[in-house]
Amino acid sequence: MSFPRYPKYKDSGVEWLGEAPKHWDVKRLKQACHVFPSNVDKKCHDGETPIVLCNYTDVYYNEKITRTIEFMAATASPEQIAKFTLRAGDTIITKDSETADDIAVAAYVPESLPGVVCGYHLSMVRPLPNTYGAFVTRLFGSVYAKSCFAILANGLTRVGLGQYELDNVVLPFPPFEEQKLIADFLDRETSKIDALVGEQRRLIELLKEKRQAVISHAVTKGLNLNAPLKPSGIEWLGDVPEHWNVSFLKYYVATINGFGFSSTDFQDDGVPFVRAGNIKNKSITQPDVFLPKEVVDMYRRVILDGGDIVISMVGSDPRITESAVGQVGIVPNSLAGAVPNQNVVILREDPVELRKKYLFYVLCSDAYRHHLNVYSHKLANQSIISSSLLVAAKFAFPDPRVQQDIIEFLDEKLAELESLTDEAERGIELLQERRTALISAAVTGKIDVRNLLPK
Repeated sequence: MSFPRYPKYKDSGVEWLGEAPKHWDVKRLKQACHVFPSNVDKKCHDGETPIVLCNYTDVYYNEKITRTIEFMAATASPEQIAKFTLRAGDTIITKDSETADDIAVAAYVPESLPGVVCGYHLSMVRPLPNTYGAFVTRLFGSVYAKSCFAILANGLTRVGLGQYELDNVVLPFPPFEEQKLIADFLDRETSKIDALVGEQRRLIELLKEKRQAVISHAVTKGLNLNAPLKPSGIEWLGDVPEHWNVSFLKYYVATINGFGFSSTDFQDDGVPFVRAGNIKNKSITQPDVFLPKEVVDMYRRVILDGGDIVISMVGSDPRITESAVGQVGIVPNSLAGAVPNQNVVILREDPVELRKKYLFYVLCSDAYRHHLNVYSHKLANQSIISSSLLVAAKFAFPDPRVQQDIIEFLDEKLAELESLTDEAERGIELLQERRTALISAAVTGKIDVRNLLPK
């Protein structure tokens, strides 16, 4: 959909902004808002008043700050409470972070929140008369403002915006009523886009569930829907094809535990060091810790080969698949020569009886997840399972020829599902780009929204 432009423009006097509608003002933020950083930390201090704290993550992950957020308990002085309590119309922004992309992320406060105080690492942007708070929040979300703040940010290991930079950033402001119209227009249009994004995310979840169901069915029931079945004797495995062998995984798989290398040997380059947290989403992320080759050479039995299957012995509740104990991955060729830590187990299959990729699919199945759920145990805030229990699961194994048929079937089916997932993710990316472009165009006067809202 195309939108109308304003009838008359003027040179804004700001190179990056270009032209602005003729009747708009271009001014420094301090001329439209009172900007002030918070100094309220997360600690509770004796003698101070109990409050709840709106902190960095509350702003970073929410477009609006409301009572529905679970705020952190803290304390503050009477002066801090008077100054930093959230009021209707406030915009709260992140004022420093590890990268410039994460500074000046804004959230809007639609109604006053007595007892909720703005926390450290944030700045409050409170509108002056003739400035509409929701429009200010949208300004911070524009490409123009983000570019300005990225240039103005300073720092090495952590970048931030100083008071002077925030006060003096030059931004476009239409008349007050027009600010409100733009904010209302963007609320309406972005909600439509957000609904479409939500549909795509639900589709991705359905595709993920479909993927899991296809794997689980194939490795427990096979490809022949008419094959006679027999009881497996395992509750969560159920009936299995009659000619499959029900046996312990340990008879087909050997385990090699990683090693507890000393942190004093860690360095910024060298041999990649794979930890349990690197095994995610059926793959292995690039390690950020390395070891000297001369140290690794002393433990050659744990050096990884490309194609090795590895599994984590620690993680969260095994029913939470994103970071659960028992995360499984295939070592890419790019990580051949890497070494795992003591919380990672290498699984080496019997090459005569078990196909490597079939083992991988078995470990991804719902039946195996149930095994982990039963045999892992809690230790502090983690779930943990021993290497011996990882392979103590009973499973049903067809002969290698049938395993290969299942591998080829699953490879093809999962590629189709992956293609649909990629398409949905590209759709989300395009919708989010359109959302940002629409906000940027509206708040910088590139489109005229005054007659686009219902009367």
